[in-house]
Amino acid sequence: MRSAVQLFITDGACMNAMGEIVSTEGVLGGQPRIADRRISVVQIVEWIQEEEMEPETVAAEFDLNLSSIYRALAYYYEHVEKLSDYREQRETRRRESRAEQPTPETVERS
Repeated sequence: MRSAVQLFITDGACMNAMGEIVSTEGVLGGQPRIADRRISVVQIVEWIQEEEMEPETVAAEFDLNLSSIYRALAYYYEHVEKLSDYREQRETRRRESRAEQPTPETVERS
């Protein structure tokens, strides 16, 4: 059975049948995002779920159509496992980056 969101390749970018969610190698690490923007599907989901922003607020704040917000949400819920992996990878990179940052105790003073 095929998903309601079918993917196809066009000019090196992977785009879904809804037309506004794309995944381009080298842009946001290949994460699905709003076409022509550097706003990922995961970011939109986090603003709505974790920051408790209303979809209308996200659309207004980032100059997006409300339909793009709902397309991103639909895409997320059809690909939860894959996008959860992106979130985990990002959190791992954040933790590693923070661990590598100097602390006031480790910075040499002149």
